[in-house]
Amino acid sequence: MRRVVRVTRFEDGEAARHIDSVMLSVDQRRIQTGQLTGAKGTVIAFMLPEPVLLRMGDALELDDGSLVEIVVEPEPLIEARGNDLTHLARLAWHLGDRHVAVQVLANRLRLRRDVALEAMLAALGARLTPIEAAFDPEGGAYAAASHARNHHDHHHDQAHDHGHQHGDAHGHHDHDH
Repeated sequence: MRRVVRVTRFEDGEAARHIDSVMLSVDQRRIQTGQLTGAKGTVIAFMLPEPVLLRMGDALELDDGSLVEIVVEPEPLIEARGNDLTHLARLAWHLGDRHVAVQVLANRLRLRRDVALEAMLAALGARLTPIEAAFDPEGGAYAAASHARNHHDHHHDQAHDHGHQHGDAHGHHDHDH
């Protein structure tokens, strides 16, 4: 059994060190201790000092220097497109105002399926398409700095947390503005 020593980004030039891939569901992406088995049968043990949120494109560096690529399992999502970038920004603002986890792409937004949110977006003029895809939402203002720092400043036997959680929206509530 091989042991994870750090989480890093999987870079194209590291193909020679790539030995396996692990496909993870949304519930399996936050890990601290446990065991995973790769698609090719590599058994991987985790005993990390703190929880780690694994994202698409991450790699697990093992104690022998080899890498296991993280692949995020597709899930039911909705893609929202606007009439132009200003409209798309307005849609994103309404979702952010409701603390919804959103993946921002060049010309569309992705979010988990939610009847109420889909109705709101449709009422705002969004074009909605149900899809199955990997979901990798934005982490927020503080997560970006943490994510960049942690991918470049690893030390042996240390893991990292991207500083955000995927998943539950906080529900719909009013703000006093």
